Amino acid sequence: MEEVLRKLARGEISVEEAIRTLKLFAIEKIGEFARIDVGRELRRGIPEIILAEGKSLEELSEIVFRSIETAGRVIVSRLDGEIMDKLAKKARRRGLNVEEYRKARMLVVRKTLGRRETGGRVGVITAGTADIPVAEEASIIAEEMGCKVYKVYDVGVAGMHRVFDAVKTMVEADVDVIIVAAGREGALPSIVASLVDIPVIGVPTSQGYGFGGSGVAALQSMLQSCPLGLTVVNIDAGVAAGTVAALIANRAAYRAGVK
Repeated sequence: MEEVLRKLARGEISVEEAIRTLKLFAIEKIGEFARIDVGRELRRGIPEIILAEGKSLEELSEIVFRSIETAGRVIVSRLDGEIMDKLAKKARRRGLNVEEYRKARMLVVRKTLGRRETGGRVGVITAGTADIPVAEEASIIAEEMGCKVYKVYDVGVAGMHRVFDAVKTMVEADVDVIIVAAGREGALPSIVASLVDIPVIGVPTSQGYGFGGSGVAALQSMLQSCPLGLTVVNIDAGVAAGTVAALIANRAAYRAGVK
């Protein structure tokens, strides 16, 4: 911030350029319970994503509606069904566009319809049907960050022949990065990573029970993966996986000159 002001004083940038740059560092205080980084998308290419867990409907509503004034779009994650219904209803009453994703437990609230396209390509694979909610969470984030998402679900190692078709789909789509969600023993990301020259992001899901259940064994397995080229996010961290995947894909598209 100091450097921006020094450049302005030296006449190296205009007042308008200084204002635009300083906005990137803006923090908007909402009551006594939230401070929103309103410049995140301009600065990092990551949209405003609000975690619903632990927030009342009143707190969530105030954060969403204040944030959308600046950002123009807000993504709300980890919503339960009742809060999702009430928040969506309140948003529509304000004339906002609302997209509901029940399986992913997400809402996308925006002033105007449409999203930008960057040319980035993200693949998403799940081991089982139970892993789809986490995969959908990742997919929505990647799409909202401008990427085209290619999905192949339910190709776990219980039927290894299914894996090869999924990998073939991703290679033919020329994706820049592949997200692989798996629970139980979490073997699928390692197998996919061993077959491709594409970065792979493993997402352990909380599927599984008994010793090592709730995603613990899957996380440990992925962290101990032998094939290089696999990185891992936390258990059920679809938002984190989608964000990193989109950053990789968007940078690849930018460097390739895709418009």
